[in-house]
Amino acid sequence: MKRKKTAILAAILLLIVSGGIYFYYGVIFKEARNIESEAPDFSLTAKKLLEDYTADPKKADVLYLNKTIEITGAATKETDSAIVLENSVFCLFKEKLKDKMIDKKTTIKGKCIGYDELFMEVKIDQCSIK
Repeated sequence: MKRKKTAILAAILLLIVSGGIYFYYGVIFKEARNIESEAPDFSLTAKKLLEDYTADPKKADVLYLNKTIEITGAATKETDSAIVLENSVFCLFKEKLKDKMIDKKTTIKGKCIGYDELFMEVKIDQCSIK
């Protein structure tokens, strides 16, 4: 009887340890999304994206938040690793930009991370130029 209890206790302990290891490596250190290789959920212009957010931010969040989107527009501002399209969509890149994009119509793919009401800009992260 004592041997059976010990075996059951050891099996339960093994399950708990295995579950902890799975949670630690499988959930906490889950691999990040590769936005560049994903197909876009939406393709739209920078003006349309801003219109959707200014009209109804909650509805736009349901549509676009944390989704891969492709935005087309002219670059109005540029820094070493960010571009602003049509003065309304802030696009942040992982790496520094090599080419100047000011006043050029361009298509950018990235993950929508929300609307900044203070600057009245839609924020896009992990961007890549198409």
